[in-house]
Amino acid sequence: MLVRNVRTIVKPASDDPATAVGVALSAVMIGALGLAVINPFGNDATAETRADAHAAGSAQALKAARKATAAKKAENTGRGERAEKVTAAHAVSSAQAIQVAMKQVGITEGPKGQTKFHDWYVKTNEAKLTARRDGGDIAEYNGAAWCNMFVSWVGAQTGVKGMGWDAYTVRHAAWLQKSKRWGQVAKPGALVFFDWQNGSAGGIQGIDHVGMVVKDNGDGTISTVEGNISSSVVAKVRPKSSVVGYGYPDYADYKREAGKNG
Repeated sequence: MLVRNVRTIVKPASDDPATAVGVALSAVMIGALGLAVINPFGNDATAETRADAHAAGSAQALKAARKATAAKKAENTGRGERAEKVTAAHAVSSAQAIQVAMKQVGITEGPKGQTKFHDWYVKTNEAKLTARRDGGDIAEYNGAAWCNMFVSWVGAQTGVKGMGWDAYTVRHAAWLQKSKRWGQVAKPGALVFFDWQNGSAGGIQGIDHVGMVVKDNGDGTISTVEGNISSSVVAKVRPKSSVVGYGYPDYADYKREAGKNG
């Protein structure tokens, strides 16, 4: 969970209820959610360069802006093997997302609490939007609580639609609810949001942590994969009583299931 107080980002020692300390929420919520509904993976620099060109009133400037954008895209393509990828949105199964998430188990924080998930998030356009929305600065994401960055990263790597990107669990859950991707059924691949104090009796504003459901164990517990637990990505078993709700990305198997039930 990312806790914001004006322009300060506070990172609890862990998102695990056994080690996390109580933190007062005094969030500054500004502007749009910063989570694209149709394509959450867009990061088009063309809009800014075109706006600059138009303001200058010069066709030549517009042409130069387009060339600069094309060159930037070519540069990014050339760096593809070295950088964390952002896969174009396409049909993805929940099993594929779980596989990507589980492969991260064992990854731990480096110096100053930094992970590859921080490194990825601060470079995204969504980081600009969420920082602006919450009255902070992109640099403040470095070393901050990263459970939500982890699940956002999984969505970006797989290319699944409807996962949403954010660094703040409450805002992410609110977006899922608003976009009608919210419910109380523990489906494999669903995002699972926890409230350590009030559990299932709590609401979205009390959410402390997020992970991904691996499976419903059928005994009142769920198996999960989560980031920022004891400074690592871990596999856990959690009681459903600690769950506020679940977020449902647009997995191909979810759509097939809905079609059968419809």
